[in-house]
Amino acid sequence: MNGFPLISTITFIPLIGAIMLVGLDAERKRLARCLGLGFSLASLVLVAVMWIHFDSSAIDLQFVERHPWIPSFSAEYFVGVDGLGLLMVLLTALVTPMAMLSSWRISEKVPIYFAMMLFLEAGLLGTFTALNCFHWFLFWELSLVPAFFLIKLWGGPNRSAAATQFFVYTMVGSVAMLLSFLAIYLAAHTFDFVQLAEKGHTGELASMLNLNLGVYGLNSRQFPLFIFAGIFLGFAVKVPLIPFHTWLPTTYAEAPTGTTMLLTGAMSKMGVYGFIRILMPFFPEQMRIIMTPLLWLAVITIVFSAYSAFVQKDLKKVFAYSSINHLGYCLLGVFAFAKFTGSDAHWNLEKAAAMNGVMLQMFNHGLTASILFCFIGFLEQRSGGLRDLDQFGGLRRVAPVFCGLMGISIFASLGLPGLNGFIGEFLIFKGSFPIVTWATAMSVIGLLVTAIFLLTIIQRVFNGPLNAKWAGLPDLTLKECLLVLPATALMLVMGIYPQIVIGKINTTVMQMVDLMKY
Repeated sequence: MNGFPLISTITFIPLIGAIMLVGLDAERKRLARCLGLGFSLASLVLVAVMWIHFDSSAIDLQFVERHPWIPSFSAEYFVGVDGLGLLMVLLTALVTPMAMLSSWRISEKVPIYFAMMLFLEAGLLGTFTALNCFHWFLFWELSLVPAFFLIKLWGGPNRSAAATQFFVYTMVGSVAMLLSFLAIYLAAHTFDFVQLAEKGHTGELASMLNLNLGVYGLNSRQFPLFIFAGIFLGFAVKVPLIPFHTWLPTTYAEAPTGTTMLLTGAMSKMGVYGFIRILMPFFPEQMRIIMTPLLWLAVITIVFSAYSAFVQKDLKKVFAYSSINHLGYCLLGVFAFAKFTGSDAHWNLEKAAAMNGVMLQMFNHGLTASILFCFIGFLEQRSGGLRDLDQFGGLRRVAPVFCGLMGISIFASLGLPGLNGFIGEFLIFKGSFPIVTWATAMSVIGLLVTAIFLLTIIQRVFNGPLNAKWAGLPDLTLKECLLVLPATALMLVMGIYPQIVIGKINTTVMQMVDLMKY
């Protein structure tokens, strides 16, 4: 792009928009909505330009910007993307305008609401592009603050408790992660992701931690594991990995629809991204040492969350637990990828399949889950805030368009072949099964339970006798259809031709495979 700071422009456009909206008069609601949407669409257009100009055959980071910031502290403004970063930036840029459009009816503190949405988008974009621990952590925390206020100020009846729980959980994880980053800096004297990944793969980082910071009572194997645990906690809470998940169902249920769309569509991917970008490259040996416990956590996350979704009555909580379940598949693929298998070509192909599946699943889940919460928001608007499974029935008779389009999203979440949810899960299971057979086989239980509870939703909400209370329930309006149809079309395109994404990420995946051989 001839030196144009594309990533900085994409990231700072929402920040500039948020600052403008904060200073806007509270009564100028329509202008606030239009400005918020306009700034998010501007970032989306530039992300589309980035996607077009991204060289899918190059192994190096692209669109790199690097400037000294605090040299004495090794803090740099260092950004760039590979296939993984590109995909997460695209996901964020797609979900944010949809979340804003679904929030169009917000009537209280409208400029502040849309400003918080833009601040959150900027935090997410910065997290997915920053390549220096100090710089990256600032954006990681930037995403936490607006999310807290969006839940606290515009959420449901229990919003205060949900916002506090969300903040406490994520802050504890962030503090543990920050302390581990500081320990890494004191040992390695750098915050650079690229350098730390190189030191991690050679084992030099663990040696430096022991040499420079070794704690009496912890041997050379235990101390790097202790530092690993701090970063692991931060990412495990964000995914979330069971048992660090209890904040999520309440948070998703109480947050306003647009905020929930951003939380599940993009913010939940920060944890899985961190596992791939930071934890696995920095500490591959430590991940392998505790591989069995990690796999058990992934299996428990998949199976337990599926059963939890099955027993819920609140539609938002059903899909909140479903979100944990789907991200559990991603962690299964990540842990299988990290397992040592040597340089045999057969195992490398299986690992490539698993990691391609993980990245596809992150993108597909973000798209599908956010739209499902959008449909629940439509239902809440029409029912006066009701969303209990037992309160509906027979809606396809009065709202066939709503039921048809939401049904496509449910089937995509279920993993129906021909829709986007299938290919990611298929590749994860295809790649993981030969490497971690027992864990993959047990995780299939989660697929079965997921199919049961999703089909139960269709049966209880869409089919059966029509509840007379909903005889006059209006179907989707043209504007609402225009909101969900682009995402629905993308689900179909991704289901039929996933190569549109795999072609962009496969070189990055193969480079990861090459680095994880040893």
